[in-house]
Amino acid sequence: MGSGKSTVGALLAERLGAVYRDTDADIVATEGREIADIFVEDGEDHFRALERAAVRTAVAEHRGVLALGGGAVLDADTRALLAPLPVVYLSMDVEAAVRRVGLGAARPLLAVNPRRQWRELMDARRHLYEEVASAVVATDDRTPEEVAQAVLDALELKDV
Repeated sequence: MGSGKSTVGALLAERLGAVYRDTDADIVATEGREIADIFVEDGEDHFRALERAAVRTAVAEHRGVLALGGGAVLDADTRALLAPLPVVYLSMDVEAAVRRVGLGAARPLLAVNPRRQWRELMDARRHLYEEVASAVVATDDRTPEEVAQAVLDALELKDV
């Protein structure tokens, strides 16, 4: 959440001459409403089912740069699906998250006491991110361009 995956993903796609896709955007397009609204109206379990389906579809159809929502790795089947693929975990600390997104109302899992909730989410998820990651790239105090270059370097990819 707030790691810059959308910005960095789009930069990577451009530098690689590939297409960028975001499963959160796929869900919004399919559902015709924002993710925060899905959480409020239908609950997290329903959103996670939509997310699992969106990731499965995107992995099957897409051959470019793919960004996943922060909770996608909670599902064991999704983690297994990602295992053979080059996956980058964009890491950051809570202070960087606050500077970037303010941890506001558009983030339904962070609605109350955002700093504490962000830390708790990361404590619960970090090991899953690291489990599926081919590389971990810190985004703290880096521009999106610097992060994109670090991802290319970590995966030993060349831009076009």
